[in-house]
This record gives sequence, C-alpha cells and structure tokens, in this order.
Amino acid sequence: MAPSVPDQSAFARWLESYRRAWIERNATAAGELFTEDAIYREQPLQAPFVGRAAIQQYWATVTATQSEIELRYGPMIVGARSVAVEWWANLRNDGAPITLAGEFFLLFAESGQCRELREYWAFKEGRVEPPAWWQDSVD
Repeated sequence: MAPSVPDQSAFARWLESYRRAWIERNATAAGELFTEDAIYREQPLQAPFVGRAAIQQYWATVTATQSEIELRYGPMIVGARSVAVEWWANLRNDGAPITLAGEFFLLFAESGQCRELREYWAFKEGRVEPPAWWQDSVD
C-alpha cells in the first residue's frame, strides 16, 4: 500500500481512500485503512474506538444516516510517519444539510496503515462553503 517511510503522495492516497470510504459509507474499506490495534479518537474528551472492528462498527453506525457526502482537504503538514490536515465536509444527515469542519492528526505504521487518528471538528446546520482563505489541496 505505501512504502516503509510514507511520503506525501502515500499520505494523499490514504486520505483519498478515506474520502472514498466516507462517500460510499463503506465501513469495511474504512477499517482496512487502520492497523488491527488502531486507536480512533473521534472526540477528545470521550473514550476512543480501539481496534479495527470497533472502528468499523463506529463507521457503520455514524454513516448510516448520511448521504450526499462531499469531503475536501486542506494542505497537509507532513512528518516522517504523521500528517495533520484540515478537512471540510458538506453532507445530509437524516436528509438535513449539515457542514462539518475539522482536523485530523494521523500517526502511521510502517505498513502505511493508520495506527492512530485524532480528530477535532465543528458542526453547523445547513450547507456552508469553506471561507475564501481555505484551500482545497489534496486530490
């Protein structure tokens, strides 16, 4: 999937796979992006989802009511095995338009799979486009 020391293009491919999994609401595909013992911190003040099976269950639950998902990424900040990236999502949840703006901090294993995801996001009802200064950069 990725070289032993992922480069920026390997991270971009991982993010694109994550985007496709979300748009397709494919919990199995999402789970395969993570190591068996991965930690997924969706909310910093709540217990994380630990392990691929827990991540897949979370994904199956949270995406079940979502549709018309659009996900964009800002510029990546890349380390040897880590990435920080902003993201912007417009979607419908139970038919109602919502906007999520967030950030991922991702730590990767040598395999190219994510071993830890830390996420922070804000929610707004309705469709909101990113501000003019926001850059969509990971394709």
